[in-house]
Amino acid sequence: MAVDRPSDGFETRALHAGQDPERVTGAVIPPIFQTSTFAQPAVGEHLGYEYARTGNPTRTALETCLAALEGADHGIAFASGMAACDTLLRRLRPGDHIGLGDDAYGGTYRLISAIFSVHDVGHSAVDLTDAKALDTNWNPATQIVWLETPTNPLLTIVDIAAVAEVVHKHGAKLVVDNTFASPYLQQPLALGADAVVHSTTKYIGGHSDVVGGFVATNDAEWAADLRYLQNAIGAVPGPQDCFLTLRGVKTLGVRMDRHCSNARAVVDMLVDHPAVSKVLYPGLPNHPGHDIAASQMADFGGMVSFRVKGGVGVAMKIAAECRLFTLAESLGGVESLIEHPGVMTHASAAGSALEVPDDLIRVSVGIETAADLVDDLRQALDRLG
Repeated sequence: MAVDRPSDGFETRALHAGQDPERVTGAVIPPIFQTSTFAQPAVGEHLGYEYARTGNPTRTALETCLAALEGADHGIAFASGMAACDTLLRRLRPGDHIGLGDDAYGGTYRLISAIFSVHDVGHSAVDLTDAKALDTNWNPATQIVWLETPTNPLLTIVDIAAVAEVVHKHGAKLVVDNTFASPYLQQPLALGADAVVHSTTKYIGGHSDVVGGFVATNDAEWAADLRYLQNAIGAVPGPQDCFLTLRGVKTLGVRMDRHCSNARAVVDMLVDHPAVSKVLYPGLPNHPGHDIAASQMADFGGMVSFRVKGGVGVAMKIAAECRLFTLAESLGGVESLIEHPGVMTHASAAGSALEVPDDLIRVSVGIETAADLVDDLRQALDRLG
């Protein structure tokens, strides 16, 4: 297992952390250990691995690498982002409470509101942009505050350090979903988060060909609980999935640079288009969270949301009329995607405090030629906006 040296740069860690050449053959790329079990030299003895649900060398390489990228002592990989979220929340007990940001991924809201509520775990939607109000209105039953920044899909920015201070004052834990930013752009643990969660399906994998999840933490006790649950529940990624995710993460830095620059080009067009009523992007100087984003992120990301004039019908038509922006759920791949959150990714939040505007469009800006992406969105807006 590679030893992470803190002085190593991000791209160096992405290529080398946990990924020493294989010892038997010298293979430069860690192999896919496609096995369900491991031979043991004697009863009760093993060589580090005994059964693939419990551990697999390819998964170890991925966990070591991603932990290094988040600046974490511990990393645990899962079969999906939602499996990671579910496992993080399983330390809660009946009567506990979750403070959930009032703009959050619909799947997270569904998990908390429909699954954990059955077990008498309460929740409330909280405006996490106001740390003072969070402190003043603190629910004493709160054990976890769940924060996204930038949020999905409204691209709201939350001051991680300010929220962490309040959460820790009240003896609770702060979880930050870092999927939209990726570890290349944002380091929540360094800002006070207790755990970071990712859908590695998105920017970390980066090629829309593998599903996965990940948790990073410096809390040794929590990490031990998570590893126990990872094995006991069994929602683990297979070795092929780990291999594909590791392959994707090697180019995370260079991809994120292009995602960000392409997003800026798209935003420049959207802010001037007459069919667009509002552009939601933290890189805009007039975005309410611009200064905070500039202070806690290396760049402003590849996700852009915007509202259109004419309501839900126009928004849905525009989302379907692009040539390069594929109408599909998910985000963070090399290809550009477009969706209507109210009907697609956030339908489960309809009628709740997390319901999103019906004239909202969300785009995941890929790494294609920027001018082609701008032209594609413009033609859809020109025809139907």
